Amino acid sequence: MRIVIQRTRSASVMVNGQTNGKIDKGLVVLLGIEATDEKSDADWLIKKTLSLRIFSDSEGKMNLSLPEVNGNILVISQFTLHASTKKGNRPSYINAARPEIAIPLYNYFIEELKRSSGLDIQTGIFGADMQVSLINDGPVTILMDSKNKE
Repeated sequence: MRIVIQRTRSASVMVNGQTNGKIDKGLVVLLGIEATDEKSDADWLIKKTLSLRIFSDSEGKMNLSLPEVNGNILVISQFTLHASTKKGNRPSYINAARPEIAIPLYNYFIEELKRSSGLDIQTGIFGADMQVSLINDGPVTILMDSKNKE
C-alpha cells in the first residue's frame, strides 16, 4: 500500500461537478492499493500518518502531528500510485489491486482512520473520475510505502 501525503491549507474533491469532500487545514492522502496488500498494511500507514510531526509549532518548527493541530483528512483512492514505467512509455497498472480487493481495503483504511483519530474523514469516490484541488502548505509532500516501511 502506498500513500502520498500533502499538508494542506484547504482541499476538496469533486465528482460529476459536485463537491464530494472538503477540508481546511490538514492532510490530503492519496491511497494506492496493491494486490498483495492486507489490513496490516493499512494499520501501519494509519499509525504513521497520524503520528507524523509535520505541522509547525509556535516557533515555526515542524513538530506537531495532525491531531495536535486539530486538522482534517481528505482520502482519495489512486491506483496510479502503483504504475510501473519500467518498459515503454505507457504505464502498466498490473500491480494495482482489482476492485474486489481494493474496495474493502479502501473502506477499511477510512473506517480505521476515523476510529483511530476521532476525526471527520472526508473522501472521494472509489474508482470515480475526480478533480482534486488543494493548496499544498509548505509545500510538504511525503511518500510512504507499507511494503518498504518507508
